Amino acid sequence: MPMSSETNSIPASTTGADAVDDAIAKGIDLDGSPIPSAKLDLYHKVMALEGQRQRSGVSNTMRSRIVRIGAKHISQDELNNMLKNADFAQLKEKEIAFYYSGK
Repeated sequence: MPMSSETNSIPASTTGADAVDDAIAKGIDLDGSPIPSAKLDLYHKVMALEGQRQRSGVSNTMRSRIVRIGAKHISQDELNNMLKNADFAQLKEKEIAFYYSGK
């Protein structure tokens, strides 16, 4: 029995790192509503520019992602200790100000 197009357009999951990427690729938000083309166009334009940027190394990118995402879920002291224990640079003052000043 074929599935309706509405069922196929909603991502299978709204959790995890791939849920947003899957939704963007389909042009459908996590709630099933269409993402406006102007938003998709701008997103793709900026991502194309990012795709051309020279990278400084995987370790730097990993640390940036850990800090950006970890700050949403982990206390400042705990994240700082986790970074130190994994042999990453500890939180910088500007990161603390940006990610933790409103908490």
